[in-house]
Amino acid sequence: MAPGTRPSKEAGARGLLDAFAAGDPEDRVRLGEVFNGLGKRSFGMLLFICTLPAFIPVPGVGGAVSGPLVILVGLQLLVGRRTPWLPGFIARRGPHRRAVARFRDLLAPWLDRLERVVRPRAAVLLDHRLASAVTGLLLALLGLLLSLPIPLTNYLFGVLLLLFAFALLERDGRLMAVAWGVGAVAVGVFGVLSGQLAGVLARWVDLLV
Repeated sequence: MAPGTRPSKEAGARGLLDAFAAGDPEDRVRLGEVFNGLGKRSFGMLLFICTLPAFIPVPGVGGAVSGPLVILVGLQLLVGRRTPWLPGFIARRGPHRRAVARFRDLLAPWLDRLERVVRPRAAVLLDHRLASAVTGLLLALLGLLLSLPIPLTNYLFGVLLLLFAFALLERDGRLMAVAWGVGAVAVGVFGVLSGQLAGVLARWVDLLV
């Protein structure tokens, strides 16, 4: 955020992006600052910023950066954390304001349409412990898929993760239900059928046992 500027707790996704894009374009939006003062919407803003690198048009780079960050967000929701936590070396990093502004401008037409149809509703699909676990599990799996070298999927997973982020930001449980459905299909198609996700999870289980 620009010095002395804080995003309003009631601002929509567009307003929050405007707040973080304001200021010197060369300044960084530190990940450790993006969820300050946002209460229950903090995971949504953090997930949004963590998803931005997925749209870097360089093969292998976007997924390698965004994937682990999304996994970290997902695991925290899975275990029931109410506020995000980031290790210091990650919290001090983040995108430049110019990147946030460029991405905001790219999404502007979609954000305008989205904000006309989304609204706070069906809070149980956001706040219930089981609902948070479902969201966290799907985010962790999608983050893992994003980090794998699956050709031509970065933008696809990035858009899907933005759907989760908007549901959390706008406090729209119905939109989250849609994100669950599409996310489960994506995990099934790109994870189970490709065999890569199952292979990675099997290796993790072997290490744990």
